[in-house]
This record gives sequence, structure tokens and C-alpha cells, in this order.
Amino acid sequence: MIKKLKQLFTEHPDSVDESYLEHTGVALYFGITMFYTSLACFVHAFFPFLFVKTGSQTVTHLYDRMVASRNRNAKKSINTEVNNDGQIVEYFI
Repeated sequence: MIKKLKQLFTEHPDSVDESYLEHTGVALYFGITMFYTSLACFVHAFFPFLFVKTGSQTVTHLYDRMVASRNRNAKKSINTEVNNDGQIVEYFI
């Protein structure tokens, strides 16, 4: 029972090569960033001259951070490359 409960909290963090606490920190950073960005987007909806680039810049920043983290933590048996469309392709050797 305890082993299964522990697995619930560690299976996903392990799959992205993070500890539970590391994953908590990363997830909180993403969540807080998206929360404040969503507020800026709501304001932008009514006042289009405010926060003109906030949403797109934040999405780009978070995507880059997630991909950079994934590539940094990738196991040696997994290779990544960018195809002609700019998409990241992962493959096993």
C-alpha cells in the first residue's frame, strides 16, 4: 500500500528525470507564470493596447524552458533533432 502510494507521487517526476521536489518547483513556476499571463491576456482582451506581446512571449519562454530541460535531462539512449518544420523529433538508438 505505501509502495503504491509512493509510486503515485514519484512515477511522473521520475519519467522526466526529476525528483518529487524538483518537479514541484518546476510545476509551480509554470503554473504561477501561466496564471499571471492569463490575467494579462484577460486585460488585453478589453484593452488591446496593453500586454500586446505578453501571451506569445510567455508561451515561447515556457516552451523553450521545457524543451531545454527535457533535452538536458534526456537519457543517452534518446536522441533529439529538429526537423524541417521546426518540430523536435525524438528517437531511440
